[in-house]
Amino acid sequence: MSREIQQVLRLIMLTGKQKQRRVLKTAGGLLVLLWTETELSGQKINCTVLSDLKERMFPCVGPCPEPDPKELSAFTDLYGSLGLLLAFQMKDARHCTSEWRAHIEAFLRTFSLANAEINVHLKFRLSQLDSQQEFKVKIKSNVVQANQPSLKLDVTCSRKSPLCVNKGRWCQGGHPVLGGRLPLSIPPQAMDQGLLGELSVQFVTLLSPCVLQYPNAATELTHIQVLVYSPSNVPISGPSGFFQTLPADLDCQQLGLDRLHCSSFKDLMHGGGTVYAVDQENWDDPEQESVQQSLLVFLFLQHSDPFISHLIDIMATEVLIEHHLEDILNNNRQAVTTALQTELRNTLTAQNHRKKHQDKLHSAAEVIISSSLSIVSSSSNMEFRNTCLNRMKVHDTRELSASLRESLWRVTSWKFIPRGSCYSTQMDELPEGDELCRTEI
Repeated sequence: MSREIQQVLRLIMLTGKQKQRRVLKTAGGLLVLLWTETELSGQKINCTVLSDLKERMFPCVGPCPEPDPKELSAFTDLYGSLGLLLAFQMKDARHCTSEWRAHIEAFLRTFSLANAEINVHLKFRLSQLDSQQEFKVKIKSNVVQANQPSLKLDVTCSRKSPLCVNKGRWCQGGHPVLGGRLPLSIPPQAMDQGLLGELSVQFVTLLSPCVLQYPNAATELTHIQVLVYSPSNVPISGPSGFFQTLPADLDCQQLGLDRLHCSSFKDLMHGGGTVYAVDQENWDDPEQESVQQSLLVFLFLQHSDPFISHLIDIMATEVLIEHHLEDILNNNRQAVTTALQTELRNTLTAQNHRKKHQDKLHSAAEVIISSSLSIVSSSSNMEFRNTCLNRMKVHDTRELSASLRESLWRVTSWKFIPRGSCYSTQMDELPEGDELCRTEI
């Protein structure tokens, strides 16, 4: 059933792109409702997809029962009249396991990341489960591409700010960087199946949480996640041998990393794509609080064929691209690996410069601490020594050393430099339905 949901999203997004060419608004709502009913032949699970597109593309595909009218009215109250109602059925509800539900949720969450203009609702009305979830986007970023529709990305960062950061001084979003565009050659076996035209991939990177307002703060990159999207902006899920073997082809030393390795499913940040855990042996002082960051690498596939114009043919072409994606990546292995190395290096160069700057600050701080302790310890003026100890609220020079190090670290590491491009508004104070959106590039 997840494959059918993917096809419905593909249809919606391709129709939306055709509307964009006519300068029509494509933002709106999407509801995926999964519910069960019991028949004589056994329990079956139904899926209904609702959208508020302003034209009906096709009626309910049967045979499949209609959902509860209350579910429909709750959606139309938010987004207006229905433009699409598509229903399909899974004959055996025993396949609806917790892993299957998690896969559906992860897929829709990944879809929402690159389609922030669409409010995605997911509801389960099953025999032993009644739940609903909305993938609400608080901060959107408009990434402008040359000769392509702009990308609407969800850049909301839900990670809490460090304790030493003052309220309202923590960036709540990220800043995507538009990378290079790489042409891809189509392998012969895909051409034989009818995949023709021009194929390319657009790279976009997103490092979060943002620490641009704290240039001296220590950071630690823990994960890198690669997400691949079809030309219709629908995520391509499933295991990929190419990306699982990618760490062996990357030059980690050039990236300033010790080692990359594929992570387990439990470590996924957004529940999709391929995730690499970053191993670093020599971090800064463990007593200092470092900001753990993750890097998202988006791969947006782009395809054009002047001989294909009908919607059904475009959808069939996308299915071919997804089916032959592994062959396409292996056919362009060296070029794709080099491009990913470049994108990662460009993103992590600033991080490596930050670390070198922090090393200098750390050395300077040790000189300051050593000199200060020497002055206090060698002073014969007991009143001066007692005043220093009392001001720092310590009893002796040993405690003074630790207190000076902590105070100096707090002052230097968390020095705040405001930036107009950062999202420092308190998100919990935004009115319901309010969103932040900014064009980054």
